[in-house]
Amino acid sequence: MAKSEKTDAIMLLKADHREVEELFEQFEKASTKARKVKLVEQICTELTIHTLLEEEIFYPTFRGKIEDDILDEGYVEHDGAKVLMAELMAGDPDDAFYDAKVSVLSEEIKHHVKEEEQPKEGMFAQCRKTDVDMAELGERMKARKEELKADIEKNGLPKPETRSFKGAEVLHGEPPAAPLA
Repeated sequence: MAKSEKTDAIMLLKADHREVEELFEQFEKASTKARKVKLVEQICTELTIHTLLEEEIFYPTFRGKIEDDILDEGYVEHDGAKVLMAELMAGDPDDAFYDAKVSVLSEEIKHHVKEEEQPKEGMFAQCRKTDVDMAELGERMKARKEELKADIEKNGLPKPETRSFKGAEVLHGEPPAAPLA
């Protein structure tokens, strides 16, 4: 295969970003519970695959080659998203805060994407300035993505694994009272 035919790692990640953005837009327009559930499953599946690609392959490749702070923030942002995804996958559109959780997840992802894709200073811009072969890295990521898709199709979504959160115990209080009409 010619080098130009290989998958560039950053282009692969950007394509994932666009796909998830579209799914969030579809959720905003969804009017039935069944459609919302299906979209949340798709969003969580795509985000699970994407975060695993970044955490297993992309981020470790650039550790020590770009600013460590930007990589560390990426892991923490992923973990925040994983908590919301776990809540959504265990929930139902009738649950209090379901739509709000999707909205906050969308905002978290938009922020994360902005930091990765920011021209000149963002993660991807820093990565482009390194000596890493983006085509070779992209091929590795593409192969892993196919493995993850097959595994999820066979076994369902894996339980989210945080890398920066320690699982601190928090109390779950009563939801706020409904506003008076």
